[in-house]
Amino acid sequence: MAFLADCQARLAFDLIANTWNAVVVWGLRHGPRRPGELRAAIGGISPKMLTETLRRLEANGLVTRRAYAEAPPRVEYALTELGETLLEPIEGLGRWAAEHVDEVMAAQDRLEAAGEPAG
Repeated sequence: MAFLADCQARLAFDLIANTWNAVVVWGLRHGPRRPGELRAAIGGISPKMLTETLRRLEANGLVTRRAYAEAPPRVEYALTELGETLLEPIEGLGRWAAEHVDEVMAAQDRLEAAGEPAG
């Protein structure tokens, strides 16, 4: 597959490359969650960024939004079948990161020590 020229591959890479996309998908892996529960589980994500991410994931068919007719209103988000197919690649990237974080950090430290910005 020609990843550099393939728009389909680029779409997949863009979905995974956005830090919050993968984190929110992973946060929904055990089932539906309300935004507040999801935010607490993730940590470090603002309400605005969570809302933007959930909307983006919904627009891409990865997440569903269910609003309940209750007082006060209640909303839950869940992965679609398509969204669930991302769990395995996200888990694989997480495993890779855990196995290689020391090597990546060492490379960044070497570059920084040489006076060049890492990044």
